[in-house]
Amino acid sequence: DDAYERLYFGEGGVAPSFLQLMEDEDRVISANTFSKSWRMTGWRLGWLAVPAGLVADLGKLIEYNTSCAPAFVQRAGIAALKQGEAVIQTSLQRYRQARDFLVGELKGIPQVKVAVPDGTMYAFLRIEGMSDSLAFCKRLVREHGLGLAPGAAFGPEGEGYVRWCFAAAEDRLAEGITRLRRALGF
Repeated sequence: DDAYERLYFGEGGVAPSFLQLMEDEDRVISANTFSKSWRMTGWRLGWLAVPAGLVADLGKLIEYNTSCAPAFVQRAGIAALKQGEAVIQTSLQRYRQARDFLVGELKGIPQVKVAVPDGTMYAFLRIEGMSDSLAFCKRLVREHGLGLAPGAAFGPEGEGYVRWCFAAAEDRLAEGITRLRRALGF
């Protein structure tokens, strides 16, 4: 899943991919989308990189599974590939600023442990003393009006964490920090 490969803050501007590591005989399928990098969420347009021997079978699966993307959506995808680099760079700049603000604020909350994300628009933070991330996130919404994703939604290893989307204006992030502090008793 290379959906976030272009939303990478590291050198080169593209996140590492299994496609760079694979050998010719490896059976790797890479899925990508226009939803994240080009902000075309909901348009349901993407592509696969697959071994040549799988193209015919995957073509049959896709034909009967998804039918086809509307022509205007396909044209938008072509335009994104040809002219959309500025969109990606603008997004990266906004996300980097938002990430730096959010992480800086979160590091000031004693119960919160957060690493600086290398890409995407999400921070995964550990809340010390929290054992049920779903219950915690439900309480955040119900009592404090703050919507974060429970870490458990991303697998058992995510328990004890929450995911915060920082694709928002700084004032909204600041309000979210205030609400999280209040929820944690700070």
